[in-house]
Amino acid sequence: MKNEHLLNVALAQIAPVWLNKAETILKIEQSISEAAQNKSELIIFGEGLLPGYPFWLALTDGAAWNKKVNKELHAHYLRNAVCIENGDLNSICELAKKHEIAVYLGIIERPLDRGGHSVYASLVYINQKGEIKSVHRKLQPTYDERLTWSPGDGNGLKVHSLKQFTVGGLNCWENWMPLPRASLYGQGENLHIAVWPGSDHNTKDITRFIARESRSYVISVSSLMNIENFPQDTPYLQQLLEKAPKTLANGGSCIAGPDGEWIIEPVLHSEGNIYHTLNFNRVYEERQNFDPVGHYSRPDVTKLIVNRERQSTLGFENE
Repeated sequence: MKNEHLLNVALAQIAPVWLNKAETILKIEQSISEAAQNKSELIIFGEGLLPGYPFWLALTDGAAWNKKVNKELHAHYLRNAVCIENGDLNSICELAKKHEIAVYLGIIERPLDRGGHSVYASLVYINQKGEIKSVHRKLQPTYDERLTWSPGDGNGLKVHSLKQFTVGGLNCWENWMPLPRASLYGQGENLHIAVWPGSDHNTKDITRFIARESRSYVISVSSLMNIENFPQDTPYLQQLLEKAPKTLANGGSCIAGPDGEWIIEPVLHSEGNIYHTLNFNRVYEERQNFDPVGHYSRPDVTKLIVNRERQSTLGFENE
């Protein structure tokens, strides 16, 4: 009989085969299979891992108007983006079902409900039955990300039951946004997933802060990216390599407990799965002191309203 208060987790700190959807999926599947062999019940991957973060924007004068290199790399990005409606995640879902392992996966999504020509940084939750239960499109791309990613909506601001845990997640700098965090807390979240493109400068402070604010476990998962991860068939490869640092993302995946203290400090420059077992009892222990949406809240004074309608430019009547 399973211990419902214990959850075995895997943090998949891996590099993509950059902007290569098919090859990156194979790496993801390998990580899932390895995690299953280690009896993991949840595995998490970094932001936009499939097929990779748009690092070229910082290397090619990404904001320049009508610059050919940026247009061609953007087109290459869209060709390798994930179209869920076309079954791009089917093999990953089947593997999750086979091994009864839940998955949080950062993807670059090219959704048909927005016309199929724009991309979103989306966080997908796949349950232990291999079913996609939420797709959270990043609400606000950050800085140069806005040159290639579109802003999302609130449809994916959802939590999910996993044994005794209630798990939810946000993309990168969304984790700095108080109200999206609060929307997950209000739904009972006690295991928060924060996904990042990579680097401990993002994870070293906010991971512990969210844990202390929410009195929840917080798992931050980042990707890796080195110049060796640029495939040889990448458009404008030599131009990118001339300006790219040796390390573009150094990892920084970590876990903080409900008291805001480190369980696993940020792990740097190491590729592979990181394993830990979470004990749900620690959540109840820390909620004695503080519960941001329970005994330490005043909904008669402040209350959050969330619009979870999936946004589209098109609606059909009488259908």
